[in-house]
Amino acid sequence: MEAHGSYRGRDWTPERLVFHQNLETFADQVGLIVGLQANGKMSQDEAYAKIKKIWKSLKFTRDSLFDPSKD
Repeated sequence: MEAHGSYRGRDWTPERLVFHQNLETFADQVGLIVGLQANGKMSQDEAYAKIKKIWKSLKFTRDSLFDPSKD
């Protein structure tokens, strides 16, 4: 379930590869959360809170990988 697609961007860097993998993981997790909520296993509020938490984690990863002050 953790299989990642390959990154095919022309501007390939190790940082972009890591972010690409994290983005795919985020999308997989959101899909699972939505499925649980749609099937009544999780409330909308709980689903929203979980998605918000993993979004913040993804954003932190992006900000740490692509910190503009590094340039």
